[in-house]
Amino acid sequence: MNERRIMSKDKAKVTATDFITGSEALLRCLQAEGVDCVFGYPGGSALYIYDAMVGNPDFKHILTRHEQGAVHAADGYARSTGKTGVCLATSGPGATNLVTGIATAHMDSVPLVIITANVFQSLKGSDAFQEADILSITMPITKHSYYVSDAQELPRIVHEAFHLASSGRRGPVLIDIPKDVSNQKLQYEPYSSGIDIRGYEAVTDIDPMGVDELLQAISESERPVIIAGGGVVYASAADELLAFAERTRMPVATTLLGLGAFPSAHELWLGMPGHHGTFTANMAIQQADLILSIGSRFDDRVTMKVDGFAPQAKRIAHIDIDPAEIGKIVKTDIACIGDVKEVLNYANPSARRAKSDRWIEELKLSMSAHPLRYADSERVLKPQYVIEMINDTTGGEAIITTDVGQHQMWTAQFYKFKYPRSLITSGGFGTMGFGFPSAIGAQIGNPRRLVVSINGDGGMQMCAQELAICAIHQIPVKIVVINNQVLGMVKQQQELMYDKRFSQIDLAGSPDFVMLADAYGVKGLRASTKEEAERIWQEALATPGPVLLEFVVPSDENVYPMVLGGTTLDQMLLGNFDS
Repeated sequence: MNERRIMSKDKAKVTATDFITGSEALLRCLQAEGVDCVFGYPGGSALYIYDAMVGNPDFKHILTRHEQGAVHAADGYARSTGKTGVCLATSGPGATNLVTGIATAHMDSVPLVIITANVFQSLKGSDAFQEADILSITMPITKHSYYVSDAQELPRIVHEAFHLASSGRRGPVLIDIPKDVSNQKLQYEPYSSGIDIRGYEAVTDIDPMGVDELLQAISESERPVIIAGGGVVYASAADELLAFAERTRMPVATTLLGLGAFPSAHELWLGMPGHHGTFTANMAIQQADLILSIGSRFDDRVTMKVDGFAPQAKRIAHIDIDPAEIGKIVKTDIACIGDVKEVLNYANPSARRAKSDRWIEELKLSMSAHPLRYADSERVLKPQYVIEMINDTTGGEAIITTDVGQHQMWTAQFYKFKYPRSLITSGGFGTMGFGFPSAIGAQIGNPRRLVVSINGDGGMQMCAQELAICAIHQIPVKIVVINNQVLGMVKQQQELMYDKRFSQIDLAGSPDFVMLADAYGVKGLRASTKEEAERIWQEALATPGPVLLEFVVPSDENVYPMVLGGTTLDQMLLGNFDS
C-alpha cells in the first residue's frame, strides 16, 4: 500500500486508494481536471512536488526561466483555449514573482489556478527563509485563495479551485501548500462530491423583464451601438453576438479584449472604440441614442471622460455576468445580468430590428471617409506596414499575442481578426513582458495554429530569457520585435501631453536582438526596409521552429487616432499624415 510512483493514468485508477504523498495527490488531482501542461519554476519549498513528477510520463511541466514567464504562459494558454491555465512556484520570491501575472489575469477575467509552495506550517509567521504570506499579498487580485493545512483536503480544494476559476466571472484562484503538507501521506480518493461553496453562486437566472425591456428599446432606437467586450469571447458567444447584431441591425464596436468577437469584415463592424479607437466607432458612440454594452465593463480607456461619454444616448443598457459591473462607471438604464451566451440565446428569437437603416449608411460613409491611416514611406519601414503585412499573409487567422505599448495599438488597429481567442493581450493591467511568454502558452495550447508574438523592444527585454524554452522545446512561435529604440507610448504621451519634455525613454544600447536569439539557439532575422521585411517574414513562415524577427522602425512614429486623457471621444487627434 506504500505506492510512491504514479506511472500512468491507468495505474492511478487502479491504485486510487493507495497511501501517497500530498504532492503525488496534487498531480493526480490536476490530471483529473484535464490539465495537460503546468508552467513553473522549482525551489526548496516545492521540491516534494517536483520530486513527485519524476517517473510520471503523463504529467507535463514546462520549466520557464522566470516565475513571471510561467504565469504569463499559463494566462496565454487559458485565453487562447478557454481552459484553465495552471502555474506553479515555490515560496517567498517564487510566489511574489507571480503577483504581476496574477493581477493581469484578475483584471482581464482569465481563469488560472496558481499553486504556490510555502514553508513548513511549524515555521509559519516566524520570518523563515523564503517565507511570504502570499494569500494576504494576493487577496485583492484573486477570486479565491486556499491554504492547505491537511493533504486529505487536496482533492476537494483542487476541484473547487478549478470550478471557481472557470465559472461565473472567471479569474485566478490560488492554492498555497506548506512543505509538510506536500509530503504528508494520505489515502487518496478522487473527489466525487458536488460543489457546495458557501457564499458562492456562479449562475444567475436571466431576468426576462430586463431582456424584454432591452429588446423594446432596440426596436425604438434609430442610432444604436453595441460595445462588445472580452466577456463575449470568454462566454464563447461570438456566434450569438453575430446573430443578435444581424437581427437587430445594430452596429458593433469591439473593445481591445473583444477584438475577434465580431467579424472584422462585417458591414456592421465599426472597429475598436476609445483611446486609440477608430474615428467612426468613437463618433458613433457620441451620437448614439442607445448604447448596449455586452461583456464590456466601460473601462476608462473606452469611455475616456466619463461625464462626456455618449451624451446623446437616451438609454444605456448593459449585459454582464457580474452584477458589480452594472452602473459602476456609467449609469445603466437597462440591466441584463447573466452569462452573455445565455442572455443572447434567450434574446435572439424575439429580437426585432432597430430603425437603423439610415444610421448604418451614415456609418459606412464615415468609415470610408475616415479610415485608419499612416504616412507610408518607401525610404523607411513603418510599423503599421509590418502589421498589415502579417495580416495579409495570415488572412487574419493567426493567434496574435502582444506586449503593451504602441505596437499593441497598431496591432489592434491594423490586424483584422477573424475569430475569437485570436488576440492575446494584457488589457486592464497593461503588463509589459506579457506578450512573448503568453505566446508560448498559446502555442502549447494550440499546436496546429500559427502563433505570432508582437513585441516592442522595451517589453521584449523583460521576458527575453524565455527564448530558451522555444529553443529547447522547438515551440514554433514567430517572435516579432518592433524596434524603435524608445519607450514609444511613453514618448508619445510626453510629446503630446507634457510639451515634449522627454524623460527616460531612450532604449539605445538595447541588445542586438538577432544575436540574442542566436545565443539562445533561435533563428534571428532583421529588416529595415519593406523588401527586407517581406523577405524575412516569408523565411520565418517557412521555418518549422521558432524565429525572432527584428523590424527596425522610426522612433518618431505615433499612434493615431488618439483621445487625450480628460477629453471626450469626439475630441480625437487624427494626426498629420504628410510623408
